[in-house]
Amino acid sequence: MVKFEDIQSYGKEQFEQASANATAFQSGVSAIANAYGEHVKKQFEETKSFAEKLSGVKSLDKALEAQSEYARTAYETFVTDAQKIAGLYSDLAKQTFKPLEGLVSKFTPAS
Repeated sequence: MVKFEDIQSYGKEQFEQASANATAFQSGVSAIANAYGEHVKKQFEETKSFAEKLSGVKSLDKALEAQSEYARTAYETFVTDAQKIAGLYSDLAKQTFKPLEGLVSKFTPAS
């Protein structure tokens, strides 16, 4: 026979687990949003710096050199930030599906 206390205890465990999962999800999404914000800030600063350099250039050679440097640094920044953000998405997915691992193991027959 099932006791009321057992049901209450199970409900409390489930609530605590759901609360912990929601907190982990929220922190993951927050980390992703912060990473995007940092990326946009870096890109803005690089573009501003490029515009300042370009405004002081006197020859076409120097303008092309400044543009090439800007393109290289913008590409490098994009690649490193994209890898960082992809890693954050991967971590978020792992955290999100981690509770399901325990659920699946409960219902999977032992081999």
